[in-house]
Amino acid sequence: MNILFLCTGNSCRSIIAEALLRSMAPPGVATQSAGSKPAGFVHPRALAVLKDAGITTAGLTSKSWDNLPQKPDAVITLCADAAGEACPLYFGNVIRSHWGMPDPAKAWGDEAAIAAYADTLAVLRRRIHALVQQLATEPDMDTARLQTVLDGIAAM
Repeated sequence: MNILFLCTGNSCRSIIAEALLRSMAPPGVATQSAGSKPAGFVHPRALAVLKDAGITTAGLTSKSWDNLPQKPDAVITLCADAAGEACPLYFGNVIRSHWGMPDPAKAWGDEAAIAAYADTLAVLRRRIHALVQQLATEPDMDTARLQTVLDGIAAM
């Protein structure tokens, strides 16, 4: 199974989600992240929050969804469409779920930015931990079940 985390810029939320799932994924689960309009860089605060949490940042890059090495089985969007942020729509026959959350890069001031990245990491860690637990418990879940699991996690 290959899970794609998708945002517009692929510099913060999707990068953090990719690194978290990589660090926790059960055997047979791969992950990647991409953006519809990639920033071309990984935000330094995203790298810092991951390093502070002891999560490797090796190989993390901002990249376009046009250049994915593998076709995903599931796409999880992380944009905050409720805040007016355009959420990219991935085309293709895949499972889709929306785990919307604010963009930490939009926080102003050092203290607010540090808190925003810490919150992003905490929320994504809880969600990805829940996903990993389900994947470990039900490694052969079908697409309908995976859709239910992903959408249930989105409501967390």
